[in-house]
Amino acid sequence: KKKVEAAPAWRLRSEQFPSKVGGWPAWLGVAGLPGPAGLACALCGRPLAFLLQLYAPLPGRAFAFHRGLFLFCCRTPPCCAGLRVFRNQLPRGNDFYAYEPPSEDPPPETGDSVCLQLESGAHLCRVCGCLGPKTCSRCHKAHYCSKEHQTLDWRLGHKQACTQEGDLDSTVPDHSFLFPEFEIVIETEDEIMPEVVKKDDESEIIGSMGEAPEEELDSMAKHESREDRIFQKFKTKISLEPEQILRYGRGIAPIWISGENIPREKDIPDCPCGAKRIFGFHVMPRLLNYLKAERLGRSVDWGVLAVFTCAESCGLGTGYTEEFVWKQDITDTA
Repeated sequence: KKKVEAAPAWRLRSEQFPSKVGGWPAWLGVAGLPGPAGLACALCGRPLAFLLQLYAPLPGRAFAFHRGLFLFCCRTPPCCAGLRVFRNQLPRGNDFYAYEPPSEDPPPETGDSVCLQLESGAHLCRVCGCLGPKTCSRCHKAHYCSKEHQTLDWRLGHKQACTQEGDLDSTVPDHSFLFPEFEIVIETEDEIMPEVVKKDDESEIIGSMGEAPEEELDSMAKHESREDRIFQKFKTKISLEPEQILRYGRGIAPIWISGENIPREKDIPDCPCGAKRIFGFHVMPRLLNYLKAERLGRSVDWGVLAVFTCAESCGLGTGYTEEFVWKQDITDTA
């Protein structure tokens, strides 16, 4: 189970291998980033916003000693529906990070300075922190992923800052495009509790059966739908940890919030390497409370997001590969 909490800026930088919500992506591998086409909404074509990243290494697999999953969503009204997820992994010995784990102590300089150029030389968009191959035609210093983000930055201050001397990185305004930034705190869920809850539920049902007339039981059975059972199972599961915003369990069976729109095996595309994709993690509806997405009008929304990744976590060098995310909404009956 995973919750969110505020954290100092240095804890959320790439070299700390963070799991986090919002802000700019803390890219794991700094080469082979997904480009603007890969981070465009498949439904409306507008640039996606970074939602969260999960540091999820695979024990026993040297090529995935470091492994990150990066989830993006559309927050442009009236769409607010597109989703894309990417995986990146590195061996312990690599060109970007030290072999030993990062220090738990803050670095000597812990300022919130913005870094818009990666060690690989790639420039990042001033609005979203994704790859920015476009440049301002006047100053040639400001980089963007798209015309939309260049226009937004121009309107919110770059028009004045463009011709001024000095470091442009120190003048990045709040574009109201990014989600609020939080660290994801990882805790192990107690797997004994669901059994206790289940037994309590069963004893309550048995007790009711001894008291209710047969006609009433028949009526109750007819009205108890598959939808109700699935939603009640979901509520029981999350009631153990109501603050959780994410559930990680590679290869386990997903839990669903509704009986509608549950994917079948054929709905989950295989990885381009030929391997099946397996369940990786859920994003829970609780996260929506932290996003403050309603300030853009129509908001992003979901019941459950389920991310599926390559069962073999196929080797990718230093690049990013797209995985698969399934969105399940809350139905009216839930």
